[in-house]
Amino acid sequence: MIVFLLVLSVLAGVFLGKYFGQKEKFSKNLLILSAGFLITICLNEVFPEVYHHHNQAGLNLGIFVIGGVLLQMILEALTKGFEHGHFHHHNDNNVLPMALMIGLFIHAFIEGIPLANEKDPFSPYLLGIVFHNLPISFILGAFLFNRKGSKASYPSMLIVALFALASPFGMFLGNYFNPNWQPYFLAIVGGIFLHISSVIIFESNKNHNINWSKIGLVIVGVSLALLMHLLHSHEHHH
Repeated sequence: MIVFLLVLSVLAGVFLGKYFGQKEKFSKNLLILSAGFLITICLNEVFPEVYHHHNQAGLNLGIFVIGGVLLQMILEALTKGFEHGHFHHHNDNNVLPMALMIGLFIHAFIEGIPLANEKDPFSPYLLGIVFHNLPISFILGAFLFNRKGSKASYPSMLIVALFALASPFGMFLGNYFNPNWQPYFLAIVGGIFLHISSVIIFESNKNHNINWSKIGLVIVGVSLALLMHLLHSHEHHH
């Protein structure tokens, strides 16, 4: 069920991108909504879980959160900010640059690792990834299937398949890692989430003018995540 949700979120995003990819406002709004959701999941779910382990282990997991932020900055050197809506400067041919694909795959793979041993399809962390996959996949679908001369070619299909399977692959391999490593991976992903969501929120506020529709979208994203946080039963298996 969890793998199904992960794959479905990518396919749904690509499908939307294919048919609504010309609507730049739609993709920007989707990104801002997801950023509000993601930063709330980060602060309400990921960090409390990380620091719960931090207190037990006596190790400074905060360093790994900073590591996640730095890792995302390095990945963005490969992806050129694809995760937060920058895709206009990529080549006009409909096959993505290899560096971008590697960056996106690593990003999605790492996000999947903390899902190892997760049984709950309504886990807020899982829903955070699903919600985060939608806008990235939307941009991916718009780029691959919505350009002049682009078509549903095998390379495009392969790219979508690789991206859709990256998180499930991370989740699968995560089962073979030492369970004591999980808080470290979660801390790294927390840093990645924090970086992406804050960049989207701050970038969307150009010239520092008040844009009520964008503030509203962030609030809707935050509210959705808080609602899931309240509805989700927090059983900690420690």
